[in-house]
Parts: sequence; structure tokens; C-alpha cells
Amino acid sequence: MLFPVAVALFAAAAFAPRHASALTRHDFPEGFVFGAGTSAYQVEGAVEEDGRKPSIWDTFTHQGYSYNKSTADVSADQYHHYKDDVKLMHEMGLDAYRFSIAWPRLIPDGRGEINPKGLEYYNNLIDELIRHGIQPHVTIYHLDLPQSLQDEYNGLLSPRFIDDYTAYAEACFESFGDRVKHWVTVNEPNIETIGGFDNGRLPPQRCSHPFGENCTRGDSTTEPYVAAHHLLLAHASAVRLYRDKYQATQRGQIGITLLGWWHEPATNSSQDAAAATRMNDFHIGWPSLHRFMHPLVYGDYPTVMRSRAGARLPNLTAEQSKKLRGAFDFIGFNHYLVVRARADDSAFNLKQRDYYADASAIADPFEDIQAGGLEYAPWALGKLLDHLKLKYGNPPILIHENGYSDPPKISGKIVYEDDNRSEFLQDYLEVLYLSIRNGSDARGYFVWSFLDVSEFLFGYRSRFGLCGVDMNIKGRTRYVRNSARWYSGFLNGGELRPSGKAYTAA
Repeated sequence: MLFPVAVALFAAAAFAPRHASALTRHDFPEGFVFGAGTSAYQVEGAVEEDGRKPSIWDTFTHQGYSYNKSTADVSADQYHHYKDDVKLMHEMGLDAYRFSIAWPRLIPDGRGEINPKGLEYYNNLIDELIRHGIQPHVTIYHLDLPQSLQDEYNGLLSPRFIDDYTAYAEACFESFGDRVKHWVTVNEPNIETIGGFDNGRLPPQRCSHPFGENCTRGDSTTEPYVAAHHLLLAHASAVRLYRDKYQATQRGQIGITLLGWWHEPATNSSQDAAAATRMNDFHIGWPSLHRFMHPLVYGDYPTVMRSRAGARLPNLTAEQSKKLRGAFDFIGFNHYLVVRARADDSAFNLKQRDYYADASAIADPFEDIQAGGLEYAPWALGKLLDHLKLKYGNPPILIHENGYSDPPKISGKIVYEDDNRSEFLQDYLEVLYLSIRNGSDARGYFVWSFLDVSEFLFGYRSRFGLCGVDMNIKGRTRYVRNSARWYSGFLNGGELRPSGKAYTAA
């Protein structure tokens, strides 16, 4: 059930008096898309219902490795509340909803027959969105690999993943492509390869000393390259299939979404400044945005990467290079933070791996997040977009995730006040607008997240939702936070109301 006064809260949204300099959504380019998002594993719940089978994230959380040993077995339970959620989206005024298809719900064994109940659920969700005038933006694979494929052939480490993924993607195109016009093949392949195969903090927890801890299997010096290679080839395979067989009739677009952080020097020293520059040239995100963007734009891995990685880096055949080059209609970016880079000549043995391009290093991002060592900085989004414009020919960009976390409700009391989140969104949207004015080809912005969900790194400790979810009761009651009311007002013609802060790099 929706929180009883949800509609009234939206209707009562108040705004400061108009200022001549204030922006509205109409200042953004015609057709610019504003939305919010979630992902299947994080929001759906119902992990053992209607034929769904485990993903590697179910196994990981059930074995107690997640933050505070939390699971997403129920989470926000969107599987049973999708109609209420779409109604909230409509009342908020969202142009689009970004969500993912759960591979283990649609094809529970990873290959083979489609699960009728899974097919029915996603058809119902998509139809409900369209009835309410909301564009479905669908991610095909959002980290939740079927456990059966991990067990059978070690998942991303086998080239068999490419064929199984392509067959799954085709099932999505055939089943939903008449209504879905925006497809993402893979979400954050750069974080999945580092978290899953280098430091082992994420499933399938493969790593080796000294780069990862508590791993009983894996090789951090080789496996991240192999996993990333197969993800790239799977992406290219799905794009080729879509373009050859479906795009002309379905008239959709297809791309990939990467994690994109920005790096700034930890101090004013020239060494740290040089370290930050090198990090941005080669390693926006984990492990290397460069090793994903360069093949997609130019059809091959960068020369410096080949010289450093040597035989550990898989080769691209002429046909694979041809499929990779230009294999996107847009690039999605998930952007949250600035990482401070510090030069450290002894940090890594580059004969073993080259994730940091040279001997410059940063602290472990996982540890920094836990310790609060990373920072929100709206100007960093502008720098990221400028970097993409200059280095990669200004590709079409969708900001697929950008959001602000705060703790859950206090002492059992529902908290609507989240003015920090509203201010965060205003500040980032102002920078995004200025980047577009400066020539960036940004075409959409999605808040993470529409609802409170089970966060991959933080479980339920941090809440990103525009709309809150009472995770302590069976009904998972939704409630509308102030940030949702602000976003609703902005989407319905209200002012952005720039904060007036001068964001400049330190």
C-alpha cells in the first residue's frame, strides 16, 4: 500500500520565489530524459518465488559475506508492489524508470527455457510503466549472474559466458523489445571485475595475495583481465545481434553503463597532481574505464595497457575488434564521488598488475567508503564529462546513477526530511546543465535510487531512496521524502534553484 498521503505530499510541494537565474527542466535540451532507477536483485525481493533460482549475490549474502550479513530476500519487495511503485513514479512526474531484468528469474538455469512467471512479471511491469507514460530503460545484466553458470564453468572466466549471455539478451529483445526502446547490456563491468576477481570483496570472491584477502581461489594478476575481456565481448555480441536482427523494427537504442569516478590529488604536491592526472587518463572507476572505453571507441586495448600487461591481456581478433568498435548508441555512467590520488612508488608491483597505470596509487575504495574518505563534489561530474568529450569524441551520455545516501530512520520513526539529498540533486543538475552548455552530449539523468533498496556495499545501512521503504514491516510501506517532492516539483516545471555554492577543485 502507498503511504496514505502520498498524493497530497506531491501536491503540496512548495518552492522558493522565482529568481531570474534559476533553472528549470525546460532549460535542458528537448528530449532530455529525467528519471530514477533501481536494479532487480536490490529491489524485487521474492528470491524463491515463481521459479526464480539463486544468483551469485544470493549465495554471497546467504553465506554471510554482505554488510551486516544482510540479504535482499525481501528488500523493498517490488515484485509484489510494482503497481503501487509505478503509480508513485507517475505522481512524481518521472519521464523514465531504469530497472534490470533478473537473469535467474527470466531464465533460472542461465540457459534454456524462459520461466513463464518471470516473463509475466516483467511484461506486467513494462506494460504498467507504459500505461502511465513512463519510459522503461532496461539493463539486461546488473551483476546478478545465475549461480548455476558460476558453478558450471566459473561464470565470467569462461568464453561460454558470451554465448549464454547473448542467448539471454535475445530472449529479452524478443520478449520486451516491442516496448523497450532503451537497453543497457551490462552494468558496471569495471566494478564487477575488480570486486569479484581482484580484491574478492564481491561475488564470486576470487582473488590472490597480496591484492585480495580471505579468498581461497583465484588469481588477481590475470583473472580481472579475462573477466573484463569476456564482458566486453558479450556486450559486443549483444549489440551486433540487436543491430542486425531487432533494431530496425523495434527502433530502440543500446549501450553499456560504466562506473565513473573522478580523481583529484590528495595534497598540493606535484607528485600527487601527476598521480591524479594519470588516474583520470587510465582509471576512472574500477579497474580501468580506459580499458572499456578505448576498445569501444577504437576497437582495441590501449598500447600502454598491452605493454604493461603483456601475455596476461587476452588478444582481440580482427572480427572481435570490428564488433567492439562503435558498439554503442550511448554510454551510461554511474557517478557519485571524487577519489583522492596519492603518489606511492612502492604501492604495487607492476610486474604483477597494472590497474594503476604506474606506481601511483590510491587507498582501497572499499575501505575509503566505509571510513568516509571519499567525497561528493558536483564539479567532478563536469570534469568527468569534459574528459569523455576530449578523450573519446564526445559520445552520447546518460547519467544512469547519481545519488546521496543517509542513514535509515531513527528510533523507529519515519523521517521525511532529507534536505541534503535535495541540495545534492540540485547541485549536480546545475553542473550537468553547465556541461551541456559547454558541449557535452548528455541526454539523460537518473537519480539513484527511486526507492530504498538493499545496497550492494552497504546492505540497509545507507538509504538512497527518493521514496523511503519501511524495511521493518511485512508490508514494506512506502513514504515520500522531501527530496521526492522537490524532484517532482522540478519535473513539473519548478525551479532548480541553484545553491549558489562555488564548486572548484581543491
